[in-house]
Amino acid sequence: MKNYYDLLGIAKAANDEEIKSAFRKLAHKYHPDKKGGNEAKFKEVSEAYAVLSDKKKRAEYDTYGKTFAGGGPQQGGFGGFDFSNFSAGGGSAFGGQGGQAFEFDLGDIFGDVFGGGQSRAKRGRDISIDIELSFRESIFGAERRVLLSKMSTCDVCSGTGAKKGAKMVTCTSCNGKGEIRESRNSFFGTFTSSRACPRCSGRGEIPETPCESCRGEGIRKREEEIHVVVPAGVEDGEMIRMPGRGEAATGASAGDLYVKLHIKRDAKFSREGNNLITSLPIKLTDALLGGEYRIATLDGEETVSVPSGVAHGEVIRVRGKGVPHGRGNRGDLLVRIDIEFPKKLSKNARELIEKLRTEGL
Repeated sequence: MKNYYDLLGIAKAANDEEIKSAFRKLAHKYHPDKKGGNEAKFKEVSEAYAVLSDKKKRAEYDTYGKTFAGGGPQQGGFGGFDFSNFSAGGGSAFGGQGGQAFEFDLGDIFGDVFGGGQSRAKRGRDISIDIELSFRESIFGAERRVLLSKMSTCDVCSGTGAKKGAKMVTCTSCNGKGEIRESRNSFFGTFTSSRACPRCSGRGEIPETPCESCRGEGIRKREEEIHVVVPAGVEDGEMIRMPGRGEAATGASAGDLYVKLHIKRDAKFSREGNNLITSLPIKLTDALLGGEYRIATLDGEETVSVPSGVAHGEVIRVRGKGVPHGRGNRGDLLVRIDIEFPKKLSKNARELIEKLRTEGL
């Protein structure tokens, strides 16, 4: 008896979603109705899923290594599956030796193999654009108005597809249902699937007189101005998703617009999480004796006090002058001390420093 986890290609610690996902892929691969399908393999992975998707049966399998459909350990392992009892109406009955059925929802599992008995809603195409921001704009936020040429809702008929004043009438192809149902025979019996009506694109109605601008589609390619709001505190390479601002589709929701942000470097500031970093050059005498300096921040100038005896590379923290985050919170500005040592000394300065040396400083 093959190991059920190995059959599905999953770890023993796999969760329900991982089990279901693995089975979907294998069922699609081995389904007998598909070209290159394998009926034997399909039965094996179906048996494995029937057990591992049931918490009780999975626990028994993990405990004993073998069990049977009736619910107890058995030397002979799992009973054979009788596919003649298969029901396509939303569940399945796999007869085991114990007479008890393995059950799972085919509408959920085989949706991508057989069509699932219902149509999947389509949507417009997703699109992406790039926007460049200054360093300051990335910290405090910004707004952009971008002109895009894309498939959009027709501005003449407002997306109805009808000429101004014309009525909408029931689609005769689908009788107003918006979908076409189709049945086909398979290894398991008759399966019914549905798809969007090609004539009305799933709307269930068509214009009596089509709009001349979009030819009744309700969408057309045109230029559209998009207002992009960039929140405060964004980082380089970050993406902003704008739902429904991608390309429009007839009888369906529009796709999404993805805005990728590119941030220019700043000559004075860099970023580290929610904090900003800048450097402050100071004189050697101020490093020894202390002093006050005016520094630039993104909010304007600030005065910082340099303590006496400060070390090169030491950081002075200016609170609340960093990156905005959360509700009304901001990081800090970290000021790194850069002591400037004189390259040449006057005779008098050298004598003073020599004196300090003799005093052990």
